[in-house]
Amino acid sequence: MREYSIAAIPADGIGPEVIAAGLQALEALQRRTGSFRLHVEQFPWGSDFYKRTGAMMPADALDTLKKFDAIYFGAVGAPDVPDHVTLWGLRLPICQGFDQYANVRPTKILPGVTPPLRDCGPGDLDWMIVRENSEGEYSGHGGRAHRGLPEEVATEVAIFTRVGVTRIMRYAFRLAQARPRKLLTVVTKSNAQRFGMVMWDEIAEEVSREFPDVAWDKMLVDAMTMRMVLKPQSLDTIVATNLHADILSDLAAALAGSLGVAPTGNVDPERRFPSMFEPIHGSAFDIAGKGIANPIATFWTGAQMLEHLGEPEAAARLMAAVERVTASGVLTPDLGGNATTRQVTDAVCDAIHSANA
Repeated sequence: MREYSIAAIPADGIGPEVIAAGLQALEALQRRTGSFRLHVEQFPWGSDFYKRTGAMMPADALDTLKKFDAIYFGAVGAPDVPDHVTLWGLRLPICQGFDQYANVRPTKILPGVTPPLRDCGPGDLDWMIVRENSEGEYSGHGGRAHRGLPEEVATEVAIFTRVGVTRIMRYAFRLAQARPRKLLTVVTKSNAQRFGMVMWDEIAEEVSREFPDVAWDKMLVDAMTMRMVLKPQSLDTIVATNLHADILSDLAAALAGSLGVAPTGNVDPERRFPSMFEPIHGSAFDIAGKGIANPIATFWTGAQMLEHLGEPEAAARLMAAVERVTASGVLTPDLGGNATTRQVTDAVCDAIHSANA
C-alpha cells in the first residue's frame, strides 16, 4: 500500500468545516480502494492562533511542513484581523517559501448545476486556468512614505522575471498539450503595461515554438472577461499573471455556478517542496458555523492532491462520486439546493462506496 503524509491546515471561517468534510471523503476513498493511505496531521494555525500568539503560524512552520508530501489547506481571513496580515502571515509565505509557482485552477460545469450563462451546460465550459503564483503583482515589493500627510505615497511594484515568466509559460503549454483540445490562451494587458506585459507576450511567442502541436492565441485581460462570458466554448487552457488569473478564475467559478465548487493547486512542478491544495472560496465568515458551506471545492481539491501524489484512479473515483451527487440534486444553497455540508459529504461518501470497482 502506498502511503503519503498530509499536513492539514483548516485555518479560518468555513475552512475547518470543509477540510473536515474533505478528510471524511478521502478516508472513505482509502477504505474503498485499499491502494493508498494518507497519514494526516492537523495544524491549528490561522487567525485564532494569531490572536493568541501575534503570528499566523510559528516561525519554524515551513521547516515543519517540509517533511510532508502535500498540504491540504482550508481558508484564511477573519473580520477582526486585517486581510493583509492573514494572507501574508500564512498562505503566501507557504506558497512563496516552497516556490509553488504554478497555481492551477480547473473549472467546469458539474452535472445538475445550473450556471448563470444562458444555453450553457456541462461540456460547454471546461477550462484549466494557470496562474503565475510567485511574482508579478503579488511580489510584495513597494512601500509607503509620509503616512498621514497630504503628500502620502504608496507604491506596489509588480515584478516579472524572465525565469518566472518562462517557467509558468512552459508549464501552461505542457498542460495544454496534455489536454484533448491542445489549445492555450495567453492573457496580458500589454497595450497599457508596456514593460512586464510585453515581456509576457514575447516569452509566450518564444516558448510556443517548443510546442508546435499546441494552438495558442492571446487576449487582453479586459477583452478576456467578455470572451469568457460570451464564448466560453472557445477557451480551454488559460495562462495569466498572478493578479489577472486570480480575478479571472473567480469569474470562471461564478460562471460554473459558484465559488463553492472551485479548487486550486499551488504546485511546485519540480517537486522540491510539498505542494498545497485549497478551495478558492475563502473563509466566508457570513456562513461559518451554519452547516451550509459547500464542500465540493474541497473534494475537487482533494482529487487534485491525489493526482499530484500519483493516484489518478482514486482522484477519478472521487470526482465521479461528486458528479453523481450533484447530478442527483443534492446541492448546498449556493447552488440553489437546500442540502447541508454534512448531507453533501455523506452523499459523496456513499457514492464512493457504492460505485463499481
